This record gives sequence, C-alpha cells and structure tokens, in this order.
Amino acid sequence: MNKDSQNRQVPLPLEGVRVLDFTQVMLGPCCTQVLGDYGADVIKVERVGLGDLSRWSIGSDPDGGNNPVFASLNRNKRSITLDLKSEAGKKSVRQMISTIDVVVNNFRPGVMERMGLGYEDLHKINPRIIFAVGTGFGLAGPYADKGGQDVLAQAMSGAMHRRADTRQPVSIYPTALADYSAGMHLVQGILLALLQRQKTGEGQQVSVSLFNSMLAMQMQEAAMLMMRDRELNWAAMPLSGVFETTDSNIVMIGAFKRNPLRNICQALGLPDLSEDGRYATLEEQTRNRDELQAIFRERFAGNSTSHWLKQLDAVDILCAPVLTLGEALSDPQTEYNRMIVNLPPTKGGPVRLVASPIDMSNAPFSVWLAPPRLGEHTEEVLDECTASAAA
Repeated sequence: MNKDSQNRQVPLPLEGVRVLDFTQVMLGPCCTQVLGDYGADVIKVERVGLGDLSRWSIGSDPDGGNNPVFASLNRNKRSITLDLKSEAGKKSVRQMISTIDVVVNNFRPGVMERMGLGYEDLHKINPRIIFAVGTGFGLAGPYADKGGQDVLAQAMSGAMHRRADTRQPVSIYPTALADYSAGMHLVQGILLALLQRQKTGEGQQVSVSLFNSMLAMQMQEAAMLMMRDRELNWAAMPLSGVFETTDSNIVMIGAFKRNPLRNICQALGLPDLSEDGRYATLEEQTRNRDELQAIFRERFAGNSTSHWLKQLDAVDILCAPVLTLGEALSDPQTEYNRMIVNLPPTKGGPVRLVASPIDMSNAPFSVWLAPPRLGEHTEEVLDECTASAAA
C-alpha cells in the first residue's frame, strides 16, 4: 500500500497515548513526530504569535510558518498556542495533565520548573506522567546551563575533530547528527518508560542530551581509545575512500574479506599488490596508505563511475556512487521503499516529506494530519480539556 494514501485501518502501537509537546527546532520535534506517526495524539504547544522557532528559521517562505523545515518535523500533530508566562496559560496546561501520558520538552534545564511545570509539579497532578527532556549537555553538571545545539555537540564530543584526513581542516558536518540521534534516543526512552509504567503504574522522568548521543555514536572508537590507547578511524582505513572518476565520484570499502586488496586489484586491473611487502598486511597498508590511495586514485580517474561499479561488484567489493540529495530522492530504491510522502499542496506549493524509515507489517505508517498551522487546534483541544474536566 502506498504510504501517501494509507488510512488508519488498523490500530497503531501508540493509539491512546496522549503527548503534550513543548519542543521546537529539531531534537524534540523529530522525537514527537515518530510518536505521532505511530498513533499517539501529539498536542504541540507553541508560543502565541511566533510558534516553534523552526517556523521562521529559513527566513521568508511562500508558506510562511509552514515552511519545509517546519513541515518536515511536525506532521501528525495538533498545534495549540498558549502564553506560558501567564497564569491562564499555565492553568490550561495543568488542566490537561490528568489526560496526558507523556510531556516532552527541550528547553534548557530549569525552564519548566520555573514555570511550575517541572516533573515534580506535574507528577503531583498525574503520577503516571512520563516527563521526557532533551538538553544540550544534561540536566546537571558543568555545562548544564550552556546553550545546547547540534554543531556544539559535534564539536565538544570529539566527533568534529575526527576526519578521514587530518591534513584537511576541521569542519561542520552538514546534517544534524546530534539532533536526530538524540531525538531517536528520546523516543527509545519514552517507549521504555511506557513499557515500565505498564508494570509499575508509575511514570518517571526520562532525559537525553545532544552531548551524550554524540558520545554514544562513537562507542567503538571510544572503547578502542580507552582500552588500547589507539585511534580507530573507519574513514581512514587504507582500502577505503572516495575517488574521482571521469564523470563523478565513487566510494569503495575494502573490508570484511580475507584479502580485499587482491580483489580490488583484480577489479582495477592492477597487479596483486597484496603480494608486495609494502601492502601485505593491514598494518603495512595503513603505514603506506598515501601511496596505496594514490594508486587507486590514478586508476579510478581513467574510467566512469558506472564502469568501476560493475568491476567492483563483480568481485564483491562494497562500493556505491556518491549521489547528491536530489539524486538520492529520485533513486528507484527510494521509490520502492515508499520513502516520499505527498500531501495536498498549499499556497506555498507541493508538500513532499520524507516518510518514516520504520516498516511494520501490522502497523503501517500513514499521515492523517498535515503539518499544522500555528494554533490551528487551540479551540478544539481546550474544548476537549474542558469536557474531560467536567466528566
């Protein structure tokens, strides 16, 4: 069934779970979008008149606050606007809490507490509440009050410093690795807390940080450094790399075989360099990596990417073309995997989003709510709150 047109024909895993979402930008919204994608009723609380910072993060857009950045992170949610600096706004939150299962925020530590909406405050109203927090560096510690952001986490976790060639300048990775990984860790924490609540009847606080998520992503490299005092750099392995061809670029991974260099040489039409003492072992290959990579570069530069893909595939060496994002989005595998969602167009143009990467045979992903307009559901949700209080 096409992801674009699915209806909610079967119960989804999180149906009946109600989420009060105070998050903005990416860490929190990518977490709560996953919850919404699989059935949770996600109520997005936004600032009156402004909303989520990502509504305006790219400047002017034909669709205003529903620009592509915001839309990519906020389907399957309802938006309400509340002034959380006012007593009326805080009262509305407290009235809702008895009907809420999960509260999510990615403010700096202490912000929710200063508003009287911290875990201890809300737990008194609803002991089953799960209070999920995403921060930059943690709820406590020397950097707890420091502003957290994806690039800062890349830098302070050591990830930015590590690169394939240390002669190249340190640079920012162009995709929000820390935000996305921390958001997915927050999803995991929430699901674990929901499972534990089934056993204990009690909610709890769950927290993740950008910093911790980036450290966790480097678990192999960290273990090697701490246990053997050795650097492990997968991008600098001697038989791997990105190479320019006559028409584009190709990436090759020479690993997971008894003698990958022999197979690489076979594919590239080279004499078997593994018989050369300078390249006979991984240690020697690493020591002479520059010379070995120069040989590879010269050979790859002599023919097209498609030619070398066929040659390397024939000897079972891992390889792939280096695609642009646009090429990846139009790739036949992307279409086969149903990874693009088409929603009804708006005044800004087409609404095309990346679908959920999770495939469940009995709980298919679908979009039943388009990314909401700022405050679109305020009256609806507050009326539900009033009805619940009266019941």
